[in-house]
Amino acid sequence: MTSETHIAVIGMAGRFPGAADLEQFWANLAGGVESLRRLTDDELRRAGEDPARRNDPGYIPVQGVLDEATGFDAKLFGYSPREAMLIDPQQRVFLECAWHALEDAGYDPQGYPGDIGVYGGCSPSTYAYQVWLDGKETVSSLDEYQVTIATAPDHLTSRVSYKLGLTGPSVAVMTTCSTSLVAIHQAAQSLLGGECGIALAGGASVGVPARGYLYREGGTLSPDGHVRTFDAAAAGMVGADGVGVVVLKRLDEALADGDRVRAVLISSAVGNLGAERAGYTAPSVVGQTRLIRSALRLAEVEPDTISYIEAHGTGTRVGDPIELAALTRAFRASTDKVGFCAVGSVKTNIGHTDAAAGVASFIKTVLALEHRQIPPSLHFTTGNPEIDFDNSPFFVNTELREWQGEGGPLRAGVSSFGLGGTNAHAILQEAPPRPTAPVARSARLLTLSAATGSALDAMTANLAEHLSAPGVDLDSVAYTLQTGRQSLTLRRYAVCTDPADAVAVLTGAVDGRLATATRPASKRPLVFLFPGQGAQHLGMARSLYDQVAPFRSAVDECAELLVEHLGLDLRQLLRRSDDAAAEQLTRTAIAQPALFTIEYALARTLIGAGVVPSAMLGHSVGELVAACLAGVFTLPDALHLVARRGRLMQDQPGGAMLAVSLAEPDLARLLPAGLAVAAVNGADRCVVSGPHDAVDAFAALLATLAVPTTRLRTSHAFHSALMDPAGGEFAAAVGRTPRQPPSARYMSNVTGDWITAEQAVDPGYWADHLRSTVRFGDGLTTAAGLGAPILLEVGPGQSLTGLARRQLGADCTAVATLPRAGRADDDLATFLAALGQVWASGCAVDWAALHDDRTPVRVPVPLYPFERVEHVLPIYAAAAPVRPAAAAAAAVEPVRPTGRDEPAGTVQERVSRLFGAVLGMETVAGDADFFELGGDSLTATQLISRTRDAFSVAVPLDSVFDHPTPGEFAEALAELLVRTDAVTGGDKEGRAS
Repeated sequence: MTSETHIAVIGMAGRFPGAADLEQFWANLAGGVESLRRLTDDELRRAGEDPARRNDPGYIPVQGVLDEATGFDAKLFGYSPREAMLIDPQQRVFLECAWHALEDAGYDPQGYPGDIGVYGGCSPSTYAYQVWLDGKETVSSLDEYQVTIATAPDHLTSRVSYKLGLTGPSVAVMTTCSTSLVAIHQAAQSLLGGECGIALAGGASVGVPARGYLYREGGTLSPDGHVRTFDAAAAGMVGADGVGVVVLKRLDEALADGDRVRAVLISSAVGNLGAERAGYTAPSVVGQTRLIRSALRLAEVEPDTISYIEAHGTGTRVGDPIELAALTRAFRASTDKVGFCAVGSVKTNIGHTDAAAGVASFIKTVLALEHRQIPPSLHFTTGNPEIDFDNSPFFVNTELREWQGEGGPLRAGVSSFGLGGTNAHAILQEAPPRPTAPVARSARLLTLSAATGSALDAMTANLAEHLSAPGVDLDSVAYTLQTGRQSLTLRRYAVCTDPADAVAVLTGAVDGRLATATRPASKRPLVFLFPGQGAQHLGMARSLYDQVAPFRSAVDECAELLVEHLGLDLRQLLRRSDDAAAEQLTRTAIAQPALFTIEYALARTLIGAGVVPSAMLGHSVGELVAACLAGVFTLPDALHLVARRGRLMQDQPGGAMLAVSLAEPDLARLLPAGLAVAAVNGADRCVVSGPHDAVDAFAALLATLAVPTTRLRTSHAFHSALMDPAGGEFAAAVGRTPRQPPSARYMSNVTGDWITAEQAVDPGYWADHLRSTVRFGDGLTTAAGLGAPILLEVGPGQSLTGLARRQLGADCTAVATLPRAGRADDDLATFLAALGQVWASGCAVDWAALHDDRTPVRVPVPLYPFERVEHVLPIYAAAAPVRPAAAAAAAVEPVRPTGRDEPAGTVQERVSRLFGAVLGMETVAGDADFFELGGDSLTATQLISRTRDAFSVAVPLDSVFDHPTPGEFAEALAELLVRTDAVTGGDKEGRAS
């Protein structure tokens, strides 16, 4: 087996007795903590047991209990309270762990380009039985089909695929106690076979409520509530809850993608022991030896390179000796060494987690490899006399041991046995050294997203605490947050320079830099605004060029194409800071190509990151950028034309331009002959253009009228009659250039309306464009017609942003991508803040596209803070310390049929109760959406059935989809009732045909 067939473990999540997360799980393991516990009297009562029964010597009130087992963040996953109540708790916890495992891996499933598979299994559902037993009395309108979907183990993995949007194989595995390690094996095979690019694998076992067990001598359960694996006093196991999920990926791909490799699965094998054993439930030395040798053969490693075995280790008198005998035989095929390999079992810490036992052992071993420590196996004093440890390769590890390799990587084996003989064995190896990410950016964008404000606040506080630790790589944290977290309804972002700055911003020590927004219900249109001449300055976008690869690549392409037209390299000019360079950049022949280059590169960078405009609006030369992006001109042709345009305009006689604070009609009444309205930038924002003396005289006149004016820094009278000669020559140049109708929408400066195909390819249009009034203000009005647009100024400066805010006010969101000239703001910081605002406003961003070979690596970042609410059958209510549900999951009193001649308001009240009945809520607000509250087609059918019974009328199923709120549904129902009365002559027992 070569490294190309090795599998990387890139993410993990789990909840086990005494451990709400894997950090606590490892702390318990390393500290030798036994997490089995004796149940309290209250817990026994909830389980229907008399607390006095604890005095019965055959009753052992001990279990590995999962805290908050009945808690669930139903709102995050889109479940109604009623549906959440019906779902088996082990399936709920598995879903949450799957979410956390992907976050731990640093992957947002919505942004991953490949297929993600899910392999896993859970224990038989005891909850399903109780739903029927208790539910018939307390849960109204139980549906067998719905209960089956909510509780059957077959739906464990498909539920994850559905809720997380995963499109790879989704396979439920059922091999009893070996289920989760078999699932890991199958997931690895799926990756090697190319069925998916990432695979989740694991298992769940959660029994509600905790109730302890009956001990019978000679059975498999412990007489004292302790698991003594391999010990002479071993007499059985203790049942426990547990859930674990690991995220797997081909090692070569994980390394190439900058994933955090936690360990490497170098081989795994699965087989059945067949009939070569004493009975159906008995293990077999021969069969297990064969399985382990198969795993060793596939791994192509020698047994003496394996220094730890995480055994199945149930702590039974028969099972433990058979397991060690099989391991010894397998190792003895190639080594005579003794006592070199530690052995232990996580069951001594947490008990036997049934379908989750294999993944619990697997996760423990990965954590041990990461920490290079072997945790103690508990309750071992004297070895089982049936195990010849002295002559075997193995010893039971009873203390926290530093794990040292002997000239090679650390390796371990993991075994898991299934009742019935389907066993699995995996061989793990420590992760290869991880290269340090060679990234050091001047600014970083931190993005946070949650479903509720309280979760977002908790997330913010957790991140601040995380960044307070020494040695945090802020670039990689930012990258992981951007690419490895789902974008939910509430979004928060901040641009920071270093970890200390980030902590100050996140904790509120620095005001004004932590922004929060709510994603709108529908996607808002995005409009790119491209500035015109005058916005350019030396050093513009310098830090973007240095630190953002896609931008640098686009600038390089433009600059190299312009060399033949300009006789210089723009990149060298823009990086200079001397007066001569500044003067050169004011020349129209240089300024226009320079502006085009920066604006085009910015636009290409944004579009490459998925920030695609719905429309574009350029100011004067900025329209050429829009035309190029819309495909009217190719990039080489557009650069040729913009260079030609700049030279022609510069060659015209000098002139002046004056900004005037007047509306266009008022300006027109005052404007003398010889001057032109060069631009209408807003309701009272115009620019006048013409000869120097005429502009000076007009400025003096306006001063006497107290009209504010500003002389613009320009050498020419653009968009005036002085440009007429340039217009004709430019039209000829356009006529010699290939042109295509635009493939994207943009607005015309000439009309202020949408460009037409005829205008875009007409050389005469481009002559008019150079000469006539820039109707930018009209273009903003057209953009506003799209409906609350996000206007993104794509270029240097923030002049267009200011114009948009002044004209459109609250009807738009105006965002600048670069700072104003002369500002100390970092270009990259402003660009990242713009991206953050666009993302927070609801736009999707492909963050990975903004990076190159210097891409940061994925690193651990605090996981989503689930807001668990207890969703459980009434008989189990308060069985765990979980915040009670705001809406009780108990039955809603059925709505009784009454006459149909009630007022509409009464109908809506009753409809609100019907909505609540099927969703598990007391009532539902009139404007609340049925499907956003967790409704689906099945519950919609139940709603229709209840409505028919309550109002004695046949309501079409489509009514729920067409009218998803109680208010809309009640209005439609009232109309149907009136029509039905007309058909039946007012017979209240009638039915609509």
